[in-house]
Amino acid sequence: MASLMLSGTGKLTLLNSKTPNGNEFSFIGSDFHRNSLSFPKTSFKANSRVSSFRTIVAPKCSSSSSLSSASRPTSQPRFIQHKKEAFWFYRFLSIVYDHVINPGHWTEDMRDDALEPADLNHRDMIVVDVGGGTGFTTLGIVKSVDAKNVTILDQSPHQLAKAKQKEPLKDCKIVEGDAEDLPFRTDYADRYVSAGSIEYWPDPQRGIKEAYRVLKLGGKACLIGPVHPTFWLSRFFADVWMLFPTEEEYIEWFQKAGFKDVQLKRIGPKWYRGVRRHGLIMGCSVTGVKPASGDSPLQLGPKEEDVEKPIKPWVFLLRFALGTLAAAWFVLIPIYMWLKDQIVPKGQPI
Repeated sequence: MASLMLSGTGKLTLLNSKTPNGNEFSFIGSDFHRNSLSFPKTSFKANSRVSSFRTIVAPKCSSSSSLSSASRPTSQPRFIQHKKEAFWFYRFLSIVYDHVINPGHWTEDMRDDALEPADLNHRDMIVVDVGGGTGFTTLGIVKSVDAKNVTILDQSPHQLAKAKQKEPLKDCKIVEGDAEDLPFRTDYADRYVSAGSIEYWPDPQRGIKEAYRVLKLGGKACLIGPVHPTFWLSRFFADVWMLFPTEEEYIEWFQKAGFKDVQLKRIGPKWYRGVRRHGLIMGCSVTGVKPASGDSPLQLGPKEEDVEKPIKPWVFLLRFALGTLAAAWFVLIPIYMWLKDQIVPKGQPI
């Protein structure tokens, strides 16, 4: 039944606007009913809805201090938003990832919809898939790009072992590495893709800065990730488990890293009917273009997490257990929402 839960996303319309600091960005939205939506160029409150659809505005602040506050720093719980916890989390999750997680949260039609803004339009493009895991997203990339030109990077050897077993990916380069410290030279790739990885980054701004660095002039980054819930219980479990950014945060992180033409496209299963109350593990696709060669103009301090620092085993086990329990909530959400979609009359928000 789970494989039937997600079956598509809606048609989209593009809204061009500007942030308060003058940087242009675009927002692409869908009501998941295959009806186009268009919004006037004005501001809405964060929880307002148009046709049962939550709108998005550009970030109101541009200072580094305001970003730190807005992005809910790692001192908050988020028990799996650290590399060591994520490593062991995927040590076990990798066994069932393709069969349990993808059918409920990340299906082929969602993947192809999310990759569309990346403009993977040439077989000879150099593409890095950061946090590529079992290679599910990479399977979408190699539809348009020769596998020999694609590198899959992940910190989890257990996830990468699954990717190596997939025949279409046999010519891809497989690399163990850190999304916040990529082992690629500056101005290396034509496209940067990362799906379902940012939620585990202790310092998401650093990861997006790295995306900027490794791209060539005119290259495009495509980052696909979760969106923050508005329903209080889902918001609680999200903030306990891992990073669920707001749409405003994605846009601001890209702009601060130096990207231009920043666009955010909402993706999701049609049974959400445009309402993001419970959040989505795969909820948006954000793209940006590198306007100049070289490193990002953004300067950052030391990394948030020192993976070499000793940890207390009992503290680690407690964090891991609590994070895993919080994750279980988001295994139940697709089942709950699918059932509601069967019961609530079409056209009504759920």
